[in-house]
Amino acid sequence: MLLYSYNTGVFERPAPTDHPILDMLARRWSTRAYTTQSIEPETLRSLLEAARWAPSSGNGQPWHFLIARREDTAAFEALGSTLAGGNAWAKQAAVLMIAVASLDRGAGKPNATALFELGLACENMAVQAVGLGLSMHMMGGFSADKAREVCEIPERFQPVVAISIGYPADPNTLSEELRAKDLTPRTRKPLSEIIFTGKWGQAGGLE
Repeated sequence: MLLYSYNTGVFERPAPTDHPILDMLARRWSTRAYTTQSIEPETLRSLLEAARWAPSSGNGQPWHFLIARREDTAAFEALGSTLAGGNAWAKQAAVLMIAVASLDRGAGKPNATALFELGLACENMAVQAVGLGLSMHMMGGFSADKAREVCEIPERFQPVVAISIGYPADPNTLSEELRAKDLTPRTRKPLSEIIFTGKWGQAGGLE
């Protein structure tokens, strides 16, 4: 269900949850349609501050973000060049990022939870984006090798996802193919398929 929020001035697609969850979580969604409005540096700093305060095992903080605002043409084009063809729409966003995980806590000390912690940082940022009237879309469809090349990412730092951020526009402004993706009803697996008790595959008893 697509809604226009007169409180935030943006288009929203709240999740049709089976059980109550926080409003900010229900309102988080990954649009492909963006307005031309820029994101001010202070707003961008707020997003990154949210990522900075994500939970971290041993306070290792393995997250890093390569960032390009549309106004920085060269950097924006560099990050945009890493996107897969099917994600070319993301180049309409105000900001592009590549989220990178440090795979070590120190010399010879691999961090087994680095990717998990980077995911937590990204989710913090995504929820903060909702509160700021923004939409953040995380994409696996990008070339980590190209990102490593154009951004000179060193070894033992893993590019994990590309990210687009902007003010969401009406999905009806998209091409027919992309519009269908943005307007397809939101779904998730039921709890009965993802929760087990004691043993794998044993029903969780929360149906």
